[in-house]
Amino acid sequence: MFDPEQVTDASEEVVDRQRKLFEQWMSMANPTGTSDSLTDLGALCTTTATFKSRVQSGGRLSIPDAEREALDIEEGDIVQTIVVPVNRNRDD
Repeated sequence: MFDPEQVTDASEEVVDRQRKLFEQWMSMANPTGTSDSLTDLGALCTTTATFKSRVQSGGRLSIPDAEREALDIEEGDIVQTIVVPVNRNRDD
C-alpha cells in the first residue's frame, strides 16, 4: 500500500522540477533578463516544440516536418533535447 505522505512528497517534487524546467526555458527564451511574461511566453512558444517520436535504430529520434519547418531547423543544426519516456512497449 502507498504511504500518502510519500505520494504527496513525490508529487511536490515533480511540480518543483517542472517549475524549474519552465524557468530554464523562460531564461533561454529571454536572455536579456527583462521580465515581460507575455513576451516571454510568446518567445517560448515560437522557439520550442513538443512532440512524440519513436526511438529508431541506433537511438535516433526524428523531428517531424512541421516542427522542423516552424522552428527553421535544417540538417546539421544542433538542437537541445529533453527526453521523457512516455510509453514502453516491453515485456519486462
